[in-house]
Amino acid sequence: MTVHLVKVCVGVTSIDQLRSSQERRLIGGPLCHATKQRPQREEELLAGGSLYWIIKGNIAVRQRITKLERLYDPDGEKCGLILDPELVETELVQRGPHQGWRYLEEKDAPRDLRDIVDEANQDEDTEGEMSPEMAAELRELGLL
Repeated sequence: MTVHLVKVCVGVTSIDQLRSSQERRLIGGPLCHATKQRPQREEELLAGGSLYWIIKGNIAVRQRITKLERLYDPDGEKCGLILDPELVETELVQRGPHQGWRYLEEKDAPRDLRDIVDEANQDEDTEGEMSPEMAAELRELGLL
């Protein structure tokens, strides 16, 4: 069974801004996001789990978690989430702010946009694609 994490992407207002920031960080080695608490469900997380980023109030993008590392600083032990550099855009799902990370069950995880586009391209009755923003708004209204 796979489980994911969801976290607010503090100070970031777009996927492009996150991408640019992480590209600069990749020069120094693997992407590592430090967090105070180590996930207790480590085995489920490392079985294909991702970190889903909340940007401007919506889950918008995810990165696969490849490894957990123990980090140490003057305040004590932390957990380093080692992330795959690929940013996978997801359907927008509204999510309120919270501190730290939360678990996200597989059944509740937003679908990848590339999967939605593939489905739309296979559907001959599709008259046009809907923007992620419009889809999120229609979901919020209970119309999707």
